[in-house]
Amino acid sequence: MSGVWVFKNGVDCLVENPTATKGPSKPKSKNKVLVFLPSGEVNDSYSILEAKLSSFEWERYYDGDPDFLWFHKSSSMDLISLPKDFTKFN
Repeated sequence: MSGVWVFKNGVDCLVENPTATKGPSKPKSKNKVLVFLPSGEVNDSYSILEAKLSSFEWERYYDGDPDFLWFHKSSSMDLISLPKDFTKFN
């Protein structure tokens, strides 16, 4: 299955890519990226993602768990939890 994760009004969903090939011949991408849909910006590292999130008033949240990164928005109770290794991002 391939597609794009869309975050809208605090809800995320996977929008499947109807043009994706099916079956074992499908090439697997080695480089993972996040795309900021309003501007089309490609984020391929946490440093870029952190800069983008900070522009929306998100801050790094430190918990001490070595496997995850967290981002918190001080004006809300929202918390984003991401694997520390960007290549393991799903």
